[in-house]
Amino acid sequence: MPLTDQRVVVLGGTSGIGLATAARAAREGARVVVASRHRRSVDRALATLPSSTTGYVADLANPADVARLFQDLGPFDHLVYTAGEPLALMSVDALDLTAARTAFDLRYFGALSAVNAALPLLRPGGSITLTTGTANHRPNPGWSVAASITGAIDALVRSLAVELAPIRVNAVSAGVIRSPLWDALPEDTREQMYAQLGDSLPLGRVGEPEEVAEAFAYLLRSTYATGTIVTVDGGTLLA
Repeated sequence: MPLTDQRVVVLGGTSGIGLATAARAAREGARVVVASRHRRSVDRALATLPSSTTGYVADLANPADVARLFQDLGPFDHLVYTAGEPLALMSVDALDLTAARTAFDLRYFGALSAVNAALPLLRPGGSITLTTGTANHRPNPGWSVAASITGAIDALVRSLAVELAPIRVNAVSAGVIRSPLWDALPEDTREQMYAQLGDSLPLGRVGEPEEVAEAFAYLLRSTYATGTIVTVDGGTLLA
């Protein structure tokens, strides 16, 4: 199904995978809306996207902000949720519950509140696509919070696909991607991490945001996919 003239809302669509997905949808003819917490991020994204794209500022971890956002948006066809801060990696013996709750607030409860606010505005034939990861299938030490979040998203997708039918609900599960989520690391450390992780994968490298955006575009177009989690991980689950 082509995306021509369909309205696609990408929450977290101002950088990384979200921005790549917004750009891909726009290239396929969609009228794209991006939203993020910071005005400078929205403005920077709009400068790289087609002029038909619109941008909004909203704290996606704040349900009231999310509700106001959708009230302003009006009807649309597809919701994509890619918002997320860097994964909260911590050992259980050094557990920071505040940081863990903050991670859940944006990645899980932010997605759930977005679905709740968006539902009355989704047009017939519409879809919801969330973002998850491989951590719940292949966790490493210190990944208990991250694995819990991705596991919760996986379960949420399947449940919503049943509850919200015939609206299609899916997710993309990404492996390690070269994205701004890792920008807090010093450049040398970051590049070393990419190289080491890439060497351990069947494809020999980490992924790029545009490669994950391909999976989001597929799920937006695929009218017979629901309750599906598309994995784009370079073979992480095989390594």
